[in-house]
Amino acid sequence: MPMDGVMLGFITRELNAKLKDGRIDKVIQPERDEIHLLIRAQGQNQRLVMSASANSARVHLTDEIQSAPMDPPMFCMLLRKYIGGGRVQGFRQIDGDRILEMDVSSLSELGDPVIRTLVIEIMGRHSNIVLLTGGRTIIDAARHINETLSRVRQIEPGLPYERPPLQGKISMDALNAGILADRLRSADTGIARAISKTISGFSPQAAEEAAAVLGLNPDLSPDFYDVDAVARDLCAYVASLPERGPCVVLFGESGSPKDIYPFPQAHLPDAEMRRCASPSEALDLFFRERNLHERLNQHISGIAHVLKNNIERCEKKIAIQEDALRNAARMDEYKKRGELIQGNLYMIEKGAKSATVPDYYSENCEPIEIPLDEALSPAQNAQRYFKLYQKARGAQRLAAEQKQKAEDELLWLYQMEDDLRKCSDLRGVEELREMMVNAGYIRKKESKGNKRKELPSQPMRFLSSDGIEIEVGKNAIQNENLTMHAAGYETWLHAQKMPGSHVIIHAEQVPQSTLDEAAMLAAYYSKGVNSSGVPIDVTLRRYIKKPGGTPVGFVIYTHQKTLYITPDETAVRKIRCLVP
Repeated sequence: MPMDGVMLGFITRELNAKLKDGRIDKVIQPERDEIHLLIRAQGQNQRLVMSASANSARVHLTDEIQSAPMDPPMFCMLLRKYIGGGRVQGFRQIDGDRILEMDVSSLSELGDPVIRTLVIEIMGRHSNIVLLTGGRTIIDAARHINETLSRVRQIEPGLPYERPPLQGKISMDALNAGILADRLRSADTGIARAISKTISGFSPQAAEEAAAVLGLNPDLSPDFYDVDAVARDLCAYVASLPERGPCVVLFGESGSPKDIYPFPQAHLPDAEMRRCASPSEALDLFFRERNLHERLNQHISGIAHVLKNNIERCEKKIAIQEDALRNAARMDEYKKRGELIQGNLYMIEKGAKSATVPDYYSENCEPIEIPLDEALSPAQNAQRYFKLYQKARGAQRLAAEQKQKAEDELLWLYQMEDDLRKCSDLRGVEELREMMVNAGYIRKKESKGNKRKELPSQPMRFLSSDGIEIEVGKNAIQNENLTMHAAGYETWLHAQKMPGSHVIIHAEQVPQSTLDEAAMLAAYYSKGVNSSGVPIDVTLRRYIKKPGGTPVGFVIYTHQKTLYITPDETAVRKIRCLVP
């Protein structure tokens, strides 16, 4: 419920408290359906974002700075003309629903004081931002709606502004226990859905929370309860909403924001929620993190597609070379046939389809039948088999070399695939992309101007139950830097003979509990994450060497002992993470 009527109520109260009487210093339109107002209020500079985007419609204060385009859109120019330099008179939520109106006092073309209204309609794909005159006539809007798009309600300059219909719901500002009870009785659904369909601005999630707070089963019909008592409790609950808080952001298992609520939710007691100081801070965090994860997933999916195609190519190439090796295995037979023909030329007639000769290579010299090319002489048939032998021997050598190259390439691709799984930020993804560009798998982007050099991404850092720091590399670059810069006495761990993270325990004396936790991390952040009994090699840093000319992250080691670990996500989550 990023922005239902309940959440918008909290935002409205915050904006009135922080922006009333503020001066609009600047208007920016970074996107077609997004407006930023820079407002000086109460001695502070505030940035108000209004978005009519279909999947992220919202209004709140933000710390995220968006640059203005070189050529401002027409709507932005009109806003600068009509409300730029104006004073914020206040905000009001309409009928407790997802419509917010902002009154701005400014001057007309003749220098007379006038009030203009900026309306933000937060309604999914029908969201809009509309500028009105004091007489409620439309000056312009972010999105025009003509008769071909809607016969019910048009949004065009010069037309009188009409609010979206209430759909027969009761406004939160006008709740009456008697009317509410009658509406609930007539509902033929569970009580949570009945609340959502009856009270304006109540999303299904807000209705479920109301039912949980009042101790109601959301799926039971209102008739199961004393409807009059439920209606009275609901009215009291709605009246208490302004005192509830703080706003919280719900995060999913992947670490991406899943939802946002104006206060901790009773119907989600076990959810991982991060509390925020204000509704704007919560919305800013939610949309910033969500957009970051979406961009991260877009970058990851592109690289994952390239990796998948090249892995399939290598696997096919290895299969072809294995077939070639199996065929080349007949080379000894070709040599034997050539030598047997060569030693028995006097017994073979020209033009014969086959020859039966004694097999000198068998213990009892049993006769053996050898196919011949009847167009060739016996000596030429012997030479034909010798040539087949030479060809098979060359093919075997080439196939073995090609197979080894393909296997080395496949191992590198598997390592990249495993590293991609561990990427948690855009810089880490960019490092992988750079490695794949250098390896020739991805075309290099054309740089525009001098690009600022980014700081390298950092390994994951954990604190063991004994208070010892453990670092885990997320890609080949981090693995090599982490290992090569570790002290000789520090403990190094890695999954045996499979792609995975280098793990360093930063201690000279390592308790068994810390070693077990580090081994669990090494198993979890390896290609064997979904396997059981993953072998984890453990040795000291001093026993690790980096051979010259080997790929980034490749090392050899000695003096290792092997632990067998079954990866467990629950156990990994119990290890305190310092830097994800």
